[in-house]
Amino acid sequence: MMISFRNFLVVGTGALALAYGLAVVPFGAVKAADGFDVAVDKSGAIRLPKIDFQKDWVALGSWAVAAEEGTVGSEGIHVVYSQRETVAAYRRFGKFPDGAVLVKELFSTQTESMTTGTVSRADKTIGWFVMVKDGKNRFSDHELWGDGWGWAFFDAKDPSQTKTTDYVEDCKGCHVPVEETDWVYVDGYPVLKGK
Repeated sequence: MMISFRNFLVVGTGALALAYGLAVVPFGAVKAADGFDVAVDKSGAIRLPKIDFQKDWVALGSWAVAAEEGTVGSEGIHVVYSQRETVAAYRRFGKFPDGAVLVKELFSTQTESMTTGTVSRADKTIGWFVMVKDGKNRFSDHELWGDGWGWAFFDAKDPSQTKTTDYVEDCKGCHVPVEETDWVYVDGYPVLKGK
């Protein structure tokens, strides 16, 4: 029986990975756990995940929104969360897996003087932006889906239904500068880069 070197290398690499308890999984087979279950219904409507994502998911990073000129502190703080599987897949492949959910929670702020200096902290929740990675183009005719993602904003006054009616008009414009990084400001999420 003749085995080519290429077949031996592939089989040998897989056997070595299995011997060390590592799975050889191509990127296309990687999915973020529960993404479509927790954030999307069968018609493609996006909902705010009804899980404790602040506790159970990973905080990817946060953004401070500068206050208007002449005002001290920050006007708002945005904190972004995603599933642990999303972080693992991104670190390994440099891409967001199918079913990845990004939740950006928006807060108003309180600014005060503390022993460390003038500090702005999160105060009241204003709302949430939710993005769901759709690597299979499941909802191509839906107005909230396109460019590989589902897009929605939920106001804290009524989180049961999105305020977004068309992702191109309501969401995409803010993401144009990061089209090359799959429409996500990944530079603000150091956890995706690992240690």
